[in-house]
Order: sequence, then structure tokens, then C-alpha cells
Amino acid sequence: MFGDIWERSGLSKRDRSLITVAMLTALYRHEQLPGHVNRALDNGVTKEELVEVITHATFYSGWPTGVQGAAIATKVFESRGL
Repeated sequence: MFGDIWERSGLSKRDRSLITVAMLTALYRHEQLPGHVNRALDNGVTKEELVEVITHATFYSGWPTGVQGAAIATKVFESRGL
């Protein structure tokens, strides 16, 4: 998937990361979220942007998904010294 989907030219990797973090948060796929938060940071997404995308997703997907997504992102930020 990463070779086929992530390398398509229609979206930047940065944009794909934002979309993926939002989708994983909204769909409660939190086991995959730490890796994608790290990938997003590596792809140029800022901590502040990730907080915003998780907050935005929360209002569409529900409080439990957003709270869990925010907790996971916070652990990733802390592990990276952010």
C-alpha cells in the first residue's frame, strides 16, 4: 500500500499524513495511530496541525475517539521531545 498509494502524485505525503491521522482517529483504529503520527511529523506536519486535525475529527467521530487519539498523539510528541 505504501508504495502504491503513498507515491501517487495527486496529494503530497504531508497531505496524505493529515488525512490518515484524521481517518485513523475517526475510525478508532488507534493501534496504527502512533506510527502515522510519527510519519506525519516526518512528512512536515507540525504538532499544532496534528492537534487541530485530531480535534476536528473528534467533532465528527465522537468524544471517545478523539480523546484516545489525542492521548496517543501526546505520547508520540513526548517521545520526540515536542
